[in-house]
Amino acid sequence: MSKMHVEVVSTEELIYSGEAEFLVAPALEGEIGVYPRHVPLLTRIKPGVLRMTVPGSKEEVLVAVSGGMLEVQPTHITVLADTAIRGEDLDEARANEAKRAAEESLQHATDDLSTAKAHAALAAAIAQLKALDYLKKRVH
Repeated sequence: MSKMHVEVVSTEELIYSGEAEFLVAPALEGEIGVYPRHVPLLTRIKPGVLRMTVPGSKEEVLVAVSGGMLEVQPTHITVLADTAIRGEDLDEARANEAKRAAEESLQHATDDLSTAKAHAALAAAIAQLKALDYLKKRVH
């Protein structure tokens, strides 16, 4: 099967760089699946889970994203995520606490900047919880 190179980058670091045979991303209008040689595409992504099928592995690589942009070229995909965390680095207790703290910050926000920061933190926490939920459903 043919492959494509995938890079997932957050504002802080490179999260994933490697080959993939298939990628599913949470686009604004719904999930989008991408195989190698896909037509060029640029779209926004919403909070959710990137799922990648990697050559030589039966397990998908999961990355929770809080939003961002997805650029597809025939042999290369770039995901520029606001926040991204690999599936194996997720912690449910931390994600729930982050969600609670973001909701509380949102209630107490007094200006546009604090409201935007609270929304961003909430989106990141929701993306992590979605990834954890997907992992639970896949295992059980």
